[in-house]
Amino acid sequence: MGGVLLELRGLSKSYDGRARALDDVSLEVRRGEFVSVIGSSGAGKSTLLRCVNRLVDPTEGSVAFDGDDMVRARGRALRACRRRIAMVFQHYNLVHRATAIENVLQGRLGYKSTIAGMLGLFSEEEKRRAFEILDQVGLADFAYTRTDQLSGGQKQRVGIARALVQDPLLMLADEPIASLDPKSSRTVMEHLRWAADELGVACLVNLHQVDFALEFSDRIVGLAGGRLVFDGAPDELDEAMIARIYGANAEDAEGFGVAAGAVRSAERPGAPSAAPASVAAAGPAATSDGPTASGVVAA
Repeated sequence: MGGVLLELRGLSKSYDGRARALDDVSLEVRRGEFVSVIGSSGAGKSTLLRCVNRLVDPTEGSVAFDGDDMVRARGRALRACRRRIAMVFQHYNLVHRATAIENVLQGRLGYKSTIAGMLGLFSEEEKRRAFEILDQVGLADFAYTRTDQLSGGQKQRVGIARALVQDPLLMLADEPIASLDPKSSRTVMEHLRWAADELGVACLVNLHQVDFALEFSDRIVGLAGGRLVFDGAPDELDEAMIARIYGANAEDAEGFGVAAGAVRSAERPGAPSAAPASVAAAGPAATSDGPTASGVVAA
């Protein structure tokens, strides 16, 4: 794991002068690190991610990414930063009448002029790379299938491939498995973890599923009411802290009990399930869903 890639200091966000969606949040993400953000709905998880890539502007605080000041960046400088920050969305954000490979190539638009992007002018190398990444996420056979013919898990893997073709340093994933069944959820999480381990892409992932956060993360960040209340290793997250993060909504901490015991007995918390040796260089096992210190943060 490398040095610090993303540094947030005193980050706050208010909408229309009302209560803060984020309140004085400070954290760091290192190169190649996998960090999950957990918390109840409305805790500020999505706002946090959108402040990082400036989809929303923070009210206060700083965002330093790869040495650049994201808060002050404008125009060309902001676009250059965003090229290195990819995003994976809960509802995929795909062009459903386009094929999988056409959607993946959209990840190269940040490197194109407006005219080239409008005309879909991609180089042979970009097309080769897009197909290679689709193969790595187990979708080579679906490269020329319209994405409205794919299952939810397959659509999300197209979204991951689109993110990776940007050649990002950081991948933001906003509830990437919230709409998926358990099997597809695991496949998606394995590919995100693979991107961190094998490609060195740092991942900042919002999750409702605490069991997956415990299994796949290097670190877990807990938000409650817009404030950071936990920042630590998975094996430091206990029931008392879950109660602090989720409060009266502790039932939202999906799968915490069983997963916590498994993580604490595991040799390496945060590691995904082992992929077959034959795909060690190409990514997690290809699957097909079928078409259709203490982490407690002072208050």
